[in-house]
Amino acid sequence: MDTHRQRPEDRHAPVMRDRVVDLLAPGVQAALDAGRAPVALDGTLGMGGHAEALLTRFPELRVVGVDRDPNALAMAAERLGALADRLVPFHGTYDQVPEALAAAGAERMDAALYDLGVSSYQLDARERGFAYSYDAPLDMRMDTSAGRTAADLVAELDESELRHLIRRDGEERFAGPIARAVVRARQEEPILTTGRLVEVIRGAVPVAAGAKGGHPAKRTFQALRIAVNEELDILDRAVPAALEGLAVGGRLVVMSYHSLEDRIAKRHLQAWAASSAPPGFPVELPEHRPVVRVLTRGTERPTEEEIEENRRASSAKVRAVEKIRASRTSA
Repeated sequence: MDTHRQRPEDRHAPVMRDRVVDLLAPGVQAALDAGRAPVALDGTLGMGGHAEALLTRFPELRVVGVDRDPNALAMAAERLGALADRLVPFHGTYDQVPEALAAAGAERMDAALYDLGVSSYQLDARERGFAYSYDAPLDMRMDTSAGRTAADLVAELDESELRHLIRRDGEERFAGPIARAVVRARQEEPILTTGRLVEVIRGAVPVAAGAKGGHPAKRTFQALRIAVNEELDILDRAVPAALEGLAVGGRLVVMSYHSLEDRIAKRHLQAWAASSAPPGFPVELPEHRPVVRVLTRGTERPTEEEIEENRRASSAKVRAVEKIRASRTSA
């Protein structure tokens, strides 16, 4: 079936939808119990599956939907239909929490979700160049109106920079041979398509390694996508921004799909859940007490049934916290 003709709800099954909504729901309910109109932030709106579930469960809720891809904002509005009356779309990155809330006329939010990584529709849109399974322009930008493409990085970075990028953001053990092969190949002709890059990578990675570790281009493509979209830098800013923007009683859910994302989320959430009192300090002052309470033991994973329904859910890891006192910089 032509994915471009499918409805957004047919093209996208939100990962761990019910569990995510259950984790966020008490924050929304706390606002209602306090007589406030609740506000939620979907920092990675995508095609609006999680936003739809939240808006359906809570008729009083407004959702600020953030996405850097204008196409995603349009598809989410199409999916939501009448529910879109309570959606405030924001074109930007998910670290822009104050700006997104201001667009909704809000100072605080009662629930926030970051469903990280590339969206299903972006993977399925061949012309975007995210996937290594078919030939397409080597782009990988989530916002095609701004920034350098993956082809630009492949053309401009020197061998040591490419090696460092592929090893750091792709956790690829063959980063050195791949970087060397890319530099040699681009001297003959520019590497402008995903198919050409896959061909170069296949020539650099031992066949046995590819048989055991999945597609040989998987980790290099991940590294380029992360770099093109500055994903880890944005996430490093986004988690503290979301925690700061939560009202007391509000909740944050972070869903990651690889270890690099999860490490960043874990580091920030654990820091905000710990006392900031100096070691050996005899009394924990109120301003040193933890700001959040961790709701998940380690990470939660999708069920086998959810993975069967949506294979892209298989690597999902969920962490969640509740804000239990005012933030370090808020009153």
